[in-house]
Amino acid sequence: MTKQLSNFKSCTRQERKDILKSIGQPAFREKQIFEWICKAVLSFDEMTNLPKDLRNSLSESYSFESAAVELVQVSKDGTRKYLLKMTDGNYVEAVFMKYEYGNTLCISTQIGCNMGCVFCASGIGGKIRNLEGWEMLDEYLICRKDAGEDINHIVLMGMGEPFDNYENVAEFLRLIHDPEGVGLSYRNITVSTSGLIKGIKRFSEDFPQVNLAISLHAADQDERQQLMPVAKSNRLEDLIAACREVSEKTGRRITFEYALIAGKNDRDEDVKKLSSLLNGMLCHVNLIPLNPVVENGMKGSGRDAAKLFAGKLENAGIAATVRRSLGQDIDAACGQLRKKHT
Repeated sequence: MTKQLSNFKSCTRQERKDILKSIGQPAFREKQIFEWICKAVLSFDEMTNLPKDLRNSLSESYSFESAAVELVQVSKDGTRKYLLKMTDGNYVEAVFMKYEYGNTLCISTQIGCNMGCVFCASGIGGKIRNLEGWEMLDEYLICRKDAGEDINHIVLMGMGEPFDNYENVAEFLRLIHDPEGVGLSYRNITVSTSGLIKGIKRFSEDFPQVNLAISLHAADQDERQQLMPVAKSNRLEDLIAACREVSEKTGRRITFEYALIAGKNDRDEDVKKLSSLLNGMLCHVNLIPLNPVVENGMKGSGRDAAKLFAGKLENAGIAATVRRSLGQDIDAACGQLRKKHT
């Protein structure tokens, strides 16, 4: 029976340095290998500035597998929805989006999700497993290579709950920020959470420069709990208190994502509740006309209704914008493409 080789990419940078040192290689070899990883090469053989005997030795001892593009849906607006096949055969999604300020990639942090938000297709079927930091980096590198364009912003808003996979997400943030690799600024990264309070507090200590987004979607505990089961153990009043504490400590604005669901959370009374809830906080509300998901039957409020809702929030002193709708002619909602394919 053939021995399963461990993936060299799954090692931390320090682990790779230790491995190379143990076989008599100088420290700078790891830097060269990391640079090649960040160029999305597919094998040791492509690392042409490494001695051939070292490439052969590593090939005999380690695999160098990468995720692969299984399917790409390209929208007329330039949005590219990726279905990526991971090395274990599972699938995740990533979305490349074009904006005036540059290109953004939305990546996944888990295969599936355990949060159970009723409006989201990602959680249908639950969580299969966490993604490791190097796998999240793989998402970025593969999509950048396929798109043929630089990607200067990242949002962790794809499949999964980042703070339910905290250690691996933290490792990814350090990898993508590493100046010897991609070197992406922390200020160009946004992490979105469904509201795991312990994770929010820890994150503000570990990564104060990374942008924080909260999936809010309701301004009332009972209504939020109906939409998002996570609210049962992370109550709205405690969540908002934690957000106020983080914003005051970091001096950074927090974004609250609010998916507008027709007849559910888009009424005048919801405007009043939301403006009262966020009053006085350094924040911004990102209104999202919900992409329809067949399995739950929910319908978005529409862009006109979203603009009206935003105007009412602005009049109440809460900064708000309506998210630009991208990829409406493809499987835009998170989790849809994976579910259709699998």
